[in-house]
Amino acid sequence: MAFHLVSGGCGFVGKNMVRRLYNTTDDKILFVDNLMVGKHPTTWLDAPKVAQYKDLEIYGEDRRLFFLKDDFRFLVRKMTDDPDYLKNHYGLDVEQFHDVYHFAAIVGGRAMIDGDPMVVALDLSIDAEFFYWVCKHKPVRTLYPSSSAAYPINLQTESGAIALKESDIDFNNMGQPDMTYGWSKLTGEFLAKIAAKHYGVSVTCIRPFSGYGEEQDLTYPIPAIAMRVAKKESPMEVWGTGKQGRDFVHIDDVIDCIHVAMDKISDGTAINIGMGRLTSFLEIIDVLTDIAGYKPPIKQLLDKPVGVHSRYCDMTYVNEELGWKAKITMEEGMRRMYNAQLAKLEKES
Repeated sequence: MAFHLVSGGCGFVGKNMVRRLYNTTDDKILFVDNLMVGKHPTTWLDAPKVAQYKDLEIYGEDRRLFFLKDDFRFLVRKMTDDPDYLKNHYGLDVEQFHDVYHFAAIVGGRAMIDGDPMVVALDLSIDAEFFYWVCKHKPVRTLYPSSSAAYPINLQTESGAIALKESDIDFNNMGQPDMTYGWSKLTGEFLAKIAAKHYGVSVTCIRPFSGYGEEQDLTYPIPAIAMRVAKKESPMEVWGTGKQGRDFVHIDDVIDCIHVAMDKISDGTAINIGMGRLTSFLEIIDVLTDIAGYKPPIKQLLDKPVGVHSRYCDMTYVNEELGWKAKITMEEGMRRMYNAQLAKLEKES
């Protein structure tokens, strides 16, 4: 039975990965989160809590899920200093993790990226500690989630937006990524290449574009817009003009693509994950209000941060070389989002 590790395992992407691993394998999963942003497992995990040893919580009748509330940087330092730390302190006999999914990060919507860039820069320390440990522990496979924010911002303007190819990031000819978040993720990609080339670590990097899903919190645009539509707000507020666009991809497709990529990539190569489609926020509002059955006027909030004007990806490499395409259409995804927000409102009332 393999043992997997998920950092940031209670965040939006992390908890979706934890559930997917638990429901599709017979393996054990250790997931770690400091709960600054993530939610405690009892609020989202279907498996019951069955035991606790020290601060290690054990979930599921089959006792395959293990949760530690901890800052991942502190945990990897302990595991680096003492390779048998998990066994000595918690009785977890982990000689080698099979798959390690590194979702621990300082994350947030545009308000966080633009509003507190130095806090976001702490991702640099999280990733440095992580890769230092990975190069010593050498798990069978490692996932490093980069970001579409790593792409040069001069390729994402109103007049010159293009479908971003993986090759548009060139470490020998650098452009400027998007704020400290983009710089930190770009640095993480560089560390992944170092880990693979110089330390023989199997690493897969992904550049997810604008992922969304039913459990995403309201600091992100899609759930926030879906909630306003569910409330049938009028006028409908949108940050900026609403003409700025992104490549929106559902979290279920993101998780699917991750596993395809990890089966085929081990040298730190980064791939895009998206629909390959540029969709404006006004279009999102249009689809959601069609579902809700009303058409409110639009109120532009021009003083709000909006980031780059247009960001979407070219999925040719992933489609052709990895044989993967997203399955959840924009219309289906938005219907899921609307129904999820409607259910929250009904539960609260």
